[in-house]
Amino acid sequence: MSISGQFDLESTKTGLSCDLMHMTLLLRGKTLGSRKRNLRLLGMGPSGERTVRRWEAGDTRPSAAECSFIASLGPNAPYDQGVRDNAPFTYCDLFAGIGGIRLPFQELGGRCVFSCEWDKFAQKTYRMNYGETPAGDIRQVVSEDLPDFDVLLAGFPCQPFSLAGVSKKQSLGRPTGFEDKTQGTLFFEVARIIRDKQPRAFLLENVKNLTSHDRGKTFKVILQTLEGDLGYQVFWKVLDSKNWTCQHRERIYIVGSRNEANFSWDALDIPKENHVVGEILEENPASRYTLSDKLWSYLKSYREKHEAAGHGFGYSMVGPQDTTRTLSARYHKDGSEILVRQNGKNPRKLTPRECARLQGFPDNFIIPVSDTQAYKQFGNSVTVPVVRSVARLMMGACKDGLRST
Repeated sequence: MSISGQFDLESTKTGLSCDLMHMTLLLRGKTLGSRKRNLRLLGMGPSGERTVRRWEAGDTRPSAAECSFIASLGPNAPYDQGVRDNAPFTYCDLFAGIGGIRLPFQELGGRCVFSCEWDKFAQKTYRMNYGETPAGDIRQVVSEDLPDFDVLLAGFPCQPFSLAGVSKKQSLGRPTGFEDKTQGTLFFEVARIIRDKQPRAFLLENVKNLTSHDRGKTFKVILQTLEGDLGYQVFWKVLDSKNWTCQHRERIYIVGSRNEANFSWDALDIPKENHVVGEILEENPASRYTLSDKLWSYLKSYREKHEAAGHGFGYSMVGPQDTTRTLSARYHKDGSEILVRQNGKNPRKLTPRECARLQGFPDNFIIPVSDTQAYKQFGNSVTVPVVRSVARLMMGACKDGLRST
């Protein structure tokens, strides 16, 4: 132990000082709820903060497991907001994924007071970039325990409504949409929190097929819930990411306002420039992303078989001047929906960093998980520049900003 009472490299064998422990456990837990979550993950009860203070004073030492967890929080989360009490508006981030919807609202000066994401790998990526660990199962979230907030953000699970998800589930004889008791009904968890907390506005994101699922009945129920039951003005539009990045990706964005808002999709700032794949490619990608002869042979024969049958299934090849298909969560399997042409050798998959760029994430966004998990995370995420334009439109539509009155 050092003279100051702080743990040094020799005393902990982790490279962590108590200053860092205190910062990651307490200051990085910017809200009381996130502080308590971090302490709870360490197995600590109500006296957890006193225990940390004893670590600081040198009275006791954290265990190796506790030090390992603290280290995983990361000392340099690039989008950690710190403690901010004068933000122009606050928001909560539900079904947060890796924080793609959050990022533009944070850029506008908003402060996140609560986040929720059940997937442990997505939680890790979120934590490493935003410095906080989201809560888990939204069904366990008690509305009364949440702090008040001005804006609710939610990219609620899309699989029950997506074209790929519906076809797969129907082939297995499984329910889809609102009949899916594990995922489809999670929309009503969002509605429950909107009802209980009455935010000034909300932004929901989902797949394009949400509007047509079950011949439009699913979307009708969603709109009836938001407008008729909850009393919000609702504005929705399907937007294609190809106007913001080099990816064809159609998603529906649903904006709600508790009060009358001067909102119009006609005022959305849609970029005029064309984006191409060459903008996102890394200069020297690792050889492991090049397809093996066996996999490349399989993909070619698979495509030939379906073309002969008159189907459009099969791989998609792109070059530097092209636009890609939609990046999906299944990209980790074979990468067939977006293959990059290479001179003199088999095509390759996009790297995780290229997938991040395809979705508009900045290059300082940390990717702390395996390639498999990274492909799933970016495939499930949103196109950040699209959300940025929508967030600015929402801000401009409210004369006094997004702050609740």
